[in-house]
Amino acid sequence: MDCRYYRAGQCVSCRQLPIPYAQQLADKQQRLETLLQPFALKTLLAPATGALSGFRNKAKMVVQGSAESPVLGIVNHQKQAIDLADCPLYPESFSGAFSLIRSFITQVGMQPYDIAARCGELKYVLLSHSDFSGRWMLRFVLRSQKHVASLRKHLPSFMQAWPELQVVSVNLQPIPQAVLEGDTEIVLTDETMLAEKLNDVVLYTQPQSFFQTNNGVAAQLYQAAREWTAPLDIDSCWDLFCGVGGFALHLANPQTKVTGIEISASAIACASRGAKEAGLKDFHFQALDSDAFASAQAEPPALMVVNPPRRGLGKGLCESITQLQPQWLLYSSCNPDSLVADIGLLADYQLEKAQLFDMFPHTHHAEVLTLLKRR
Repeated sequence: MDCRYYRAGQCVSCRQLPIPYAQQLADKQQRLETLLQPFALKTLLAPATGALSGFRNKAKMVVQGSAESPVLGIVNHQKQAIDLADCPLYPESFSGAFSLIRSFITQVGMQPYDIAARCGELKYVLLSHSDFSGRWMLRFVLRSQKHVASLRKHLPSFMQAWPELQVVSVNLQPIPQAVLEGDTEIVLTDETMLAEKLNDVVLYTQPQSFFQTNNGVAAQLYQAAREWTAPLDIDSCWDLFCGVGGFALHLANPQTKVTGIEISASAIACASRGAKEAGLKDFHFQALDSDAFASAQAEPPALMVVNPPRRGLGKGLCESITQLQPQWLLYSSCNPDSLVADIGLLADYQLEKAQLFDMFPHTHHAEVLTLLKRR
């Protein structure tokens, strides 16, 4: 992938870009093999890969410049505001979307926020695209509600100019720091969810709910989970940290009772809609803390799926798993280091299978799926 921003030293987020991709992948695979070596892993599969550019389905853009001439991109280590509208990680359609957004910022008069001066309103633009529907979700992260009335006033003409725009919201982040978003979300459109289809499963996302950034590799991840668990004769499954239901809905079958647990109520609403529209009957999604849910249960499922944040499961949840003793554990991790720490706490489990999914080429990031069996 050629990137003029990297060549100019303006953005170095893709730190592995000078390294040939085959070597990037080999290095990640070797590191994973080294990390898992103490656990007598039975099968390490070849890495799953996808497109090397144009693969991102969402953008998180810092807004700088002025309301009359907004800059969407990053503030780099040299404190420069760099417009990344043409970043090669985004599909070509994003460039046109950014152009429409800049014009709308000017129309509404949203002054970009200056952290040092603590003035201005608009902090970030968060944009998501659905390959399935061709629709968009747009979020403005603002310091206050100052521009909400004006946003509502100008939104109909904006959406008429951009008919593919489906969901628009405002997130309020009043803290004078570079924190991405706050707790309060104000949805400005009748539609609140964006549909995406991975493999044969329709998933929904809405503002503040997590969704994988790389559709092509995410589809391979969910398909692998389906294929690995299909022969296991599972009659019950818990999906902890289930998000919008990616794993749970891919593992759906008439013989399996599935319970999905996620602390985010908005994500649970998305997962529940996906299950309902798929006609699934024995599905139960609940907005609960995964640790608290597991520690309160007396009977284990046959299969437990866990997809924790970067910090991993932690000692408490690993102890709950050890006490419950599910026969199978499917662990999807976005941080191999915390994954390894957790496997070390799960001494009652044998590591059967592992695979690297390269969600973010040109970086050190590695997504790993593992299957563990109770000894």
